[in-house]
Amino acid sequence: MENILRKAVEQRRKKLMNILLNFKIYDNEEQLLKLSLTELENEFKRLKSNSHPHSDTGSIKWKN
Repeated sequence: MENILRKAVEQRRKKLMNILLNFKIYDNEEQLLKLSLTELENEFKRLKSNSHPHSDTGSIKWKN
């Protein structure tokens, strides 16, 4: 049971790290490795709250 939880936490950390790296919130992975899962979750929440729904990430493209 303990290994399953540890694996799930590590998968979530990797997913959040990839998102933060892709959006250029952090420059390198070493910075993110120092953060806990809670800190990564908080950074992700901050990213979501600061992103406008019509920004360049997933925005609506008008065609004439």
